[in-house]
Amino acid sequence: MQLNINRNIFLDGIQKTLGIVEKKTTLPILNNLLLKAEKNKLKIIATDREISLLSDYDAEIKESGEITISAKKLYEMVREIQGETINLVCSNSVVKITCQRAMYKIPGLPAEDFPDVSDDRNIQFYNVQGAIIKDLINKTSFAMALDEMRKNLNGVLMECITDGADNLLRMVATDGHRLAMAKSVFKEPLLATGKGIIIPRKGLMEIKKIVDEEESVKIGLNKNMFIVKTENTILKVSLVDADYPDYKRVIPIEKGINITLDKESFLHALRRMNVVSSERYGGVILAFSEGKLTLNSTNLDVGEATEEIDITYSGEDVDVGFNVNYLIDAISVINQDKILMEVGLGIKPSVIKQTQGDDYICIVMPLKI
Repeated sequence: MQLNINRNIFLDGIQKTLGIVEKKTTLPILNNLLLKAEKNKLKIIATDREISLLSDYDAEIKESGEITISAKKLYEMVREIQGETINLVCSNSVVKITCQRAMYKIPGLPAEDFPDVSDDRNIQFYNVQGAIIKDLINKTSFAMALDEMRKNLNGVLMECITDGADNLLRMVATDGHRLAMAKSVFKEPLLATGKGIIIPRKGLMEIKKIVDEEESVKIGLNKNMFIVKTENTILKVSLVDADYPDYKRVIPIEKGINITLDKESFLHALRRMNVVSSERYGGVILAFSEGKLTLNSTNLDVGEATEEIDITYSGEDVDVGFNVNYLIDAISVINQDKILMEVGLGIKPSVIKQTQGDDYICIVMPLKI
């Protein structure tokens, strides 16, 4: 195998695989990338058997071939090399990388030992704007559970629903203390997800990396794999084989007290409260009264923070406690100047929404105060 490739293109291609390759594995070859040189393209493939990434890059192929190399070491070498074009030559499972006066030699492992990662070219794909995919992930992924024992909550539920002439793409995430739901409406057909598919945390983060907001991407399903295709990359993610809880039961039927808040002033006040929070205690008490909101966070280990902000409110006095980070997460992703908070009384959940449109809601359980 022998080829020349632009250094920046090569570096970018390797970098996209680093979140996928296994750091701790009993199978050393999963630490490696598979490099395939053929037809003026260098194909870079990475897999951990749950997620697979296949990317094509333009290269001057002088001799076709394939080899696997340590992803981490290859990235470190190419990152430090200075120059425009990298020459890569493989002979007897040793790869020589040269650029200007720098030269590296690195041993590889035979390509035959690498897990089979087929391209699955005959899949029905559907076009979705990259900006929409990223927005849905941003508005839900923060609510995924961290508890590895609850694998059905360690990801995002994705549903494609036909509603009259419209097709709805919806994502939902919950950790049992909060629930985030976002949706987007399409006129064009979407893939059939049945009762919904659960995309795991790691796969979701890799999808977010490869999606360009300025471009359209293709999405498809093949057996238990969710597939995202960009211009030169195919990402295959194994879905979580479990049932997602009935999240609709969590959405409050009874409306709370409606309060409209300025997003930025509320968000910055919450962040100032967060300064005195700790891993053990991260609560904030919101006291709503006529014309003002008082925020208070008291932590015996750190100290106390109090702040008042002006609001438009003329109802009864209401005190409610929340995990301050849950509120920050829910509000940060809203792209509007105002937010609507439906404050539940007692131990009832509260709802955070956009003032315009119904494509995002976050439900947050209160803390006892």
